[in-house]
Amino acid sequence: MLETLTVQESVELAVVERSGFIESRHAGAAVVLSADGEVIARHGNADALILPRSSLKPLQAVACITAGAALEGEQLALSTASHTGTDRHANTVRDMLTAGGLTEDDLGCPPAWPSDTATRDEMVREHGEPARVRMNCSGKHAAMLRACVATGWATDGYLDVTHPLQAHIREVIERLTGEKVAHTAIDGCGAPVYALTLTGLTRSIHRIGTASDRSPFALHRVAGSLVRAVRENPWTIEGPGRPDTVATEKLGVFTKGGAEGVMVMVAPDGTTVGLKMLDGASRASTIVAATLLARTGAVSEAAVADLAAALPLSVLGGGAEVGVIRPGSGL
Repeated sequence: MLETLTVQESVELAVVERSGFIESRHAGAAVVLSADGEVIARHGNADALILPRSSLKPLQAVACITAGAALEGEQLALSTASHTGTDRHANTVRDMLTAGGLTEDDLGCPPAWPSDTATRDEMVREHGEPARVRMNCSGKHAAMLRACVATGWATDGYLDVTHPLQAHIREVIERLTGEKVAHTAIDGCGAPVYALTLTGLTRSIHRIGTASDRSPFALHRVAGSLVRAVRENPWTIEGPGRPDTVATEKLGVFTKGGAEGVMVMVAPDGTTVGLKMLDGASRASTIVAATLLARTGAVSEAAVADLAAALPLSVLGGGAEVGVIRPGSGL
């Protein structure tokens, strides 16, 4: 049996407080790595297996670039994003495809409405329809297709786990995590996603987040360029007002949330946090990760308080704030 995270091995990572009453609790596991990559804190069983979901995207993006996808700037940042489907996001993904002689029809991700409310409302008014380019993983898929074009691999079937691209991605994931993939599943976008320990995932994100774009090693140069592209273009990683974008803007971190309550975050000094909410909720993930960084001194408590004020953490009653979503007693 696979050793996945259990209730018994979890700790309280966050709570929802309403009028002084703890209404809900989010349990899970978290691990903190120092700037030099050593484990300095564990909360719950961080060695249990998880599916990283979109928190795996930085590793997939690095693999695509090392396979030949020539992307820079905003396009490079979009390759690791879970974007909200704004026109700016969609147009950048279209440019990624066009440069490779590809079209939106080549994307293997499903059609979707943008999650950005204003963009979706405008599309509805204009009688638009869900589109593959609006799907939050379309940047990752465009990068995968560009890697196939550059390497001469078939674009048809690029999501199949036996395709040469996916074999290359898996090899890079195992190299960065230092682990063998324990299980293969299919993510919501149709791409393979691999079971890893939370500690292994966090180590890989630390390696990416601390890499230099001037490194003598190609893999490190690619990782360093990817992180710099996201930090220089924080709108790409998610979207205006969304947690990953806001955290990047306010803390200067490299951060990537994943579905089902997964979060990884690297401070400017290299201190790294990885966490998994056992119930799959993501509403507290960003503030918990930032709080763990603040406790190491990697980011200031004042900056985290400023971040908290910009996140949707208020609990409302009758339109007024009566409580808050905040870190729990397990930290």
